[in-house]
Amino acid sequence: MVLGDSLSAEYGLKRGTGWVALLEKRLEQEGHRLAVVNASISGDTTAGGLSRLPALLAQHQPQLVVIELGGNDALRGMPLQSTRSNLRAMVAQCKARGAKVLLLGMQMPPNYGPAYAADFTGLYQETAKAEKVGLVPFFLKGVADGPMADQLFQSDRIHPLEAAHPTLLNNVWPALLKLIT
Repeated sequence: MVLGDSLSAEYGLKRGTGWVALLEKRLEQEGHRLAVVNASISGDTTAGGLSRLPALLAQHQPQLVVIELGGNDALRGMPLQSTRSNLRAMVAQCKARGAKVLLLGMQMPPNYGPAYAADFTGLYQETAKAEKVGLVPFFLKGVADGPMADQLFQSDRIHPLEAAHPTLLNNVWPALLKLIT
């Protein structure tokens, strides 16, 4: 199950072209018999994910939960302690239900200030280490930080174009594979 925000909910994309849909296809192509539930909602925050998680866990009983949340927390200037606390609570709930967890880390643009940006990035690493769960350090690696970044985003400069989603999947795949094999 993928619990994410607009980056996973195919915001601005044709349905079936985002990284989660590509993940489902790759799993099938490589012989992994796993159903993928995309429980992502555009605009979601860690607080929203935390409030939705108990019902999602009960309904879908996932073996693995990919948490791709936190970017909207930072964009809205929410306190980092709240984001950290929400991420840890989500991880704990997933683990209590017997699900493995993979966190997808995010980074903030430099205009948020170096201290905030570093602290934000660090909260994913801290959570993964403290909770002993998988981590993709920067979900948008090769998209937001590459030389072609301007050409890989929609006009809002926040949401990747369809052409960037294979890269997003490639960022997630190695860490995900470790948890399913």
